[in-house]
Amino acid sequence: MEWPGDARLAAGPEAVRYLEAAFTPGAQLGTVYDDPSTPVMVTGVERTTTIRIPSGRLIVDAPWHDEIFDYRNGSPTSPPRELAVRIPPGTYPVEIAWTAGPYEFMGEHFDGIACAATRIRLSDEPVAGWEMGLGIHDAVDRLQPGEQVQFYSDANVGCFADAEAWPTLVAPFRTFVDGRPVPRDSEQLPYGCERLSDETLQADLVTFAAESGGVVWLGRTRSGAVATIVVSSGNSDAEA
Repeated sequence: MEWPGDARLAAGPEAVRYLEAAFTPGAQLGTVYDDPSTPVMVTGVERTTTIRIPSGRLIVDAPWHDEIFDYRNGSPTSPPRELAVRIPPGTYPVEIAWTAGPYEFMGEHFDGIACAATRIRLSDEPVAGWEMGLGIHDAVDRLQPGEQVQFYSDANVGCFADAEAWPTLVAPFRTFVDGRPVPRDSEQLPYGCERLSDETLQADLVTFAAESGGVVWLGRTRSGAVATIVVSSGNSDAEA
């Protein structure tokens, strides 16, 4: 039986084009900002680490956020954005799509290397359709035509994390002494990403670049199974 989809959540044509091109090396993702003659090309897809999601419940959010965090008592003031969709418990690769769009600024030349998107790859099955990944507190009936729901990040950092282990995994991001963050005991990954682990629950949190936050997209197979979960980084200079 084929997955019917939900038109209210379906990605529009531009989003589909971006999502399908972002993880296709050699594809053109757009053009350099303010320079339509220079293409932004996908240069590769790199596996940065793996993430354990034993509960099958996934949070995609900022590990800290000025609007939802009370620095006076070191506690969040609203819950993290847990996705409504459930995934099979397991260990999955986390991958980053890279682009290059050369540009000149104040007489200097730059290669324009940027992260276009980050994903958790759940399976190798082909994606038949894309839809927004709603949070458990989002109401699909309240969506306006063309509206995109997303998480926000003042620090330009997002993360994937197991929901059950969230309190332990996020605590190092929310620990302060005299108003200063305490150094985190985390695994330092390439390109400024981090991986924190809860060995009691065998679960992880992995950070990624997310300028101001981002929309979570679910890539579904013909049967409706989720094959991949993608967040656009928002810091590419590409203009679709």
